[in-house]
Amino acid sequence: MQNITAEETKGMNLTCGLSGRHQFVFTVVPIVYGCNFVIGIVGNSMVVAVIYCYIKLKTVANIFVLNLAVSDLTFLITLPMWATFTASGYHWPFGEFLCKTSAGLAIFNLYTSIFFLTALSIDRYLAIVHPMRSRRFRTVMYAWITCVLIWVFAFLLSVPIVLTREVHNFSNITMCVILHPSTVNYSLQELLLAISLMKSLLGFLVPFIIIITCYCLIVRALLRARHIQKSSRSRDDEVLRMLAAAVLAFFLCWVPHQIFHFIQLLIQLKVVENCGIEDIVDTAMPFTICIAYFNSCVNPIVYGYVGKNFRKNLLRLLRCSPNKATGPHPSISSKMSALSFRASEALSLTVKSKASSDIK
Repeated sequence: MQNITAEETKGMNLTCGLSGRHQFVFTVVPIVYGCNFVIGIVGNSMVVAVIYCYIKLKTVANIFVLNLAVSDLTFLITLPMWATFTASGYHWPFGEFLCKTSAGLAIFNLYTSIFFLTALSIDRYLAIVHPMRSRRFRTVMYAWITCVLIWVFAFLLSVPIVLTREVHNFSNITMCVILHPSTVNYSLQELLLAISLMKSLLGFLVPFIIIITCYCLIVRALLRARHIQKSSRSRDDEVLRMLAAAVLAFFLCWVPHQIFHFIQLLIQLKVVENCGIEDIVDTAMPFTICIAYFNSCVNPIVYGYVGKNFRKNLLRLLRCSPNKATGPHPSISSKMSALSFRASEALSLTVKSKASSDIK
């Protein structure tokens, strides 16, 4: 997880030494990784089990939520290795293959999680604001095609991390790191710069703008519908709280890491050349990564456990109740889907009323 800045010499001399090596980091971070692993594995496994056993994959939202949970699970299995890596003072005992694989899965999860959250936000926007016009695009087939494209695109974006992550020995310590060479190797330096820029732009900024835009348009549509249908206030408030929780969780989990990642990018570009600042960044980065990875634990809560139907099916799963054929079960987003039709009806009434007033 740690980036090391090195000069290309035979002895691999470090410009600022092994910065960020503090005992409290080696103690606190592995504990947080362990908590993230347990909570994330249990939560996402419950989401997968409930969708598979009771809810089924009959809606676009359910497909995205399932893929999001699977994406989180594929990353969470690497957390014990990163916890061991940090607890042993950044010593990597698992070999180069697992070093590359674990680093690749970490960045792979960053992209897949954010892309699936973005796809889910766009789907919610289409379902609530344009339910009738978007019906032919919001099909199970198109949802699976979107998921395949997201997996492939995220895989391609994670390949450079796999190629640049290596195992090196520093002061009798075997570390899994990304080496930032001197300006002698221009091609490698440009590749590392491109990786950092893609992580900031495609891994956070662009998806965050799309998510915020979708939810702002959803809120505006719901508020316009509320003026016409006063009776739906309580259900509207519940949907608004869920949307606000999703955006807030995304923001709080990823912004600290992206801020320090941007400072690290300035160090990489040699805009900032201060060993004190580099030590602060290297010390804070593991904690910001902990917060970012906690998003894998929050996702099941925000997109699954807030639904009454999901909680009901979760209790059935824990009690080992059979899946009786008593009729179709509503999806995770049933409340939002029902609300989308009421919102569209209200909006259409508004348009009709304005048209009739214009005629008069």
